[in-house]
Amino acid sequence: MRKVLKNIFIGTLLVGIMACSDDYFDVNTPSASVDVEDLGMSDLLGPVIHSTLYAQYYAETVVGNYTQYFGGYGYAAAGYSELSATWSEIYLYILPNTEAIKNKAEETGAIHYGAIAEILEAANIGLAADMWDNIPFTEATDGTENPYPNFDTQEEVYASAINLLDSAISALLSEDNSNISVGDEDLIYGGDMDQWLRAAYTIKARLQLHLIYKGVYSASDVLTTIENGFTTVDDDFLLDFPSDELNPWYANNVLTRNTGNYYRAPNDQIVGMMNGNSYPFESGIVDIDPRLPIMFQNEGAEGDPWRGFINGGEGESFDGEDANTFFKDGGYYTNATAPLILITYAEAMFIKAEAAFLANGGNETSVGANNTAYEAYMDGIAASMEKLGAEGTDYMADTSVDVGVGNLMLNHIMKEKYIANYLNVETYNDFRRYDFSSDVFMDLALRLEGEGDDSEYAGQWYRRAVYPDSEQNSNEDVVNANWQEPTVDVWWAQ
Repeated sequence: MRKVLKNIFIGTLLVGIMACSDDYFDVNTPSASVDVEDLGMSDLLGPVIHSTLYAQYYAETVVGNYTQYFGGYGYAAAGYSELSATWSEIYLYILPNTEAIKNKAEETGAIHYGAIAEILEAANIGLAADMWDNIPFTEATDGTENPYPNFDTQEEVYASAINLLDSAISALLSEDNSNISVGDEDLIYGGDMDQWLRAAYTIKARLQLHLIYKGVYSASDVLTTIENGFTTVDDDFLLDFPSDELNPWYANNVLTRNTGNYYRAPNDQIVGMMNGNSYPFESGIVDIDPRLPIMFQNEGAEGDPWRGFINGGEGESFDGEDANTFFKDGGYYTNATAPLILITYAEAMFIKAEAAFLANGGNETSVGANNTAYEAYMDGIAASMEKLGAEGTDYMADTSVDVGVGNLMLNHIMKEKYIANYLNVETYNDFRRYDFSSDVFMDLALRLEGEGDDSEYAGQWYRRAVYPDSEQNSNEDVVNANWQEPTVDVWWAQ
């Protein structure tokens, strides 16, 4: 894997192309470009996987502020964003290369290679649509033949993503007779097609969940899909870093703080979910979520409570005292070789729990579920504990967590999903799906900067990214036709 990772940027630069306009194409065409015909599928797959995880990472560096996972220097809240780095990863490095892999797979009959490309493409266009709503897709890889591509609606993009996943599932359920195998260039599963199959189902269930309130899919549809998804934490879709590479959360937060440069630190929303403030522990045995010291470090005086930074504040915490909680050097998400994560078994269980809760007639404030929802809820917590190496027995036995089938509420499921999905862009989708509800996300409040801010977006949640300047400048008419303010919901949240 280390050898492949070292060559990722080389391969990416060789084949990257941009299709959205002549101007943009001219700016971004690498000087070392070679004909894609000179590269094999194995040359292309590693770079696409790498860029897929980095597209997620770049998006999270912004939307993690909105979900109050962290803030710059601990407390600063980000404004609206173009997410230009994510746009570049998807349109410069990913979609042209997934298209090339699919074409080569079709030519050689390597249907399993093609299936992986379809899964990656679906995940990336889903991310793009979630961030910007309407996006280039159908015409996005036309190159200079179509320098001003039209945008597909988010509804159309989602239909395309589901179709890609269904095509991939069909291929992975079929025998590949090409004699072309996937190997170490597969940085996720090392060529294990069964795991790719489960990944396809799990990603599909995630996308279907977004569309329940649009009436496109039902909660029962999601349950049917997720039954074929991930089965253990070993299925988690993540990119590990070798010893001579640095995880960017570590490099850009732990190392930068140690050297006096810009860093992020945990907000009080996530810390309050884990230190007993939002959900007081009731057993007398548990004081904090056992994952808290695995993720963060308390730099206060001995015995001080864990205090996160208030989003948009000036360094204070929930009780008016200075915040004391920072990313941990060596923490699960912030050690030098920590993985970047797309989707996990824990999330799959919370998808199942939410879908079963809704299928049982539940809503944002209702109380009570069925055994399917409750068992999936507890399984999701156990999976998160296992992944982080936490001893969760006492925590899971506390009656604030083990509330019982009759007392389960949606906020219990979403609280645990919020913690388990730390630093995952999916949480931003969850917030928007439920309109930033404090009934669903306990104690959630608008960033403080919104209360006296004289900007045009004061007192409002950011609900989408705006199109990057590069696209606005080069495809102006199409961008203007699709432009929405950053406080306007994307289609599936309307």
